[in-house]
Amino acid sequence: MGTIGVLTRITLDGVVQGEGGPDEDPSDGFEHGGWAKRYDLEHGGEDEVNQNLLKWEANVAALLFGRTTYELFANSWGVFDEDTDDFQGEITRKYNSVPKYVATTRLTELAWKNSHLLGPDVPAAVQDLRAEVSGEIRIWGSTLLIKTLAEHGLIDEYRLAVYPLVLGSGKKLFSDGFTTSELALVDTSPLTSGVVVNTYRRADAG
Repeated sequence: MGTIGVLTRITLDGVVQGEGGPDEDPSDGFEHGGWAKRYDLEHGGEDEVNQNLLKWEANVAALLFGRTTYELFANSWGVFDEDTDDFQGEITRKYNSVPKYVATTRLTELAWKNSHLLGPDVPAAVQDLRAEVSGEIRIWGSTLLIKTLAEHGLIDEYRLAVYPLVLGSGKKLFSDGFTTSELALVDTSPLTSGVVVNTYRRADAG
């Protein structure tokens, strides 16, 4: 059986929107796009973050997306050159090789190779996926999907790279109405840049 894990950069006030670039997700007038990327560059943390990502993503057996995040990844990692001998090439090779599953009612075809539609009953499809996959099933972004899966007890782990920033606006990982959850802190790792990576698992997961 696989484990479903959320991996995200997050601010002290819980914002996860548009962390990678200024135009990544400007919805609802969000004006802080690229906040994590800027912080890493300004505080010398980019290489450290990348090395951690390489370690974490080495264990990924499948990717799970909502539509918006899927399209973002498909138009970046899905088209990057996977033959380069660097961080981008290694992650691109990994993401191209593993199956990708998308929760959407708007897309009928998926261009990125090894991509699959989950169908109308997303919780049931993800439950089946977790039973079939051996390894980590990674969710990036996709806050609405995460909220839905949490309601059905389908999120096993949250790995949160907490940035010492307060933005005051933006989409949050744990928005109002998120299902009540008890989590256990299983690992914490401070980075030299001031970012702290905390890993939480469901308290009832053992």
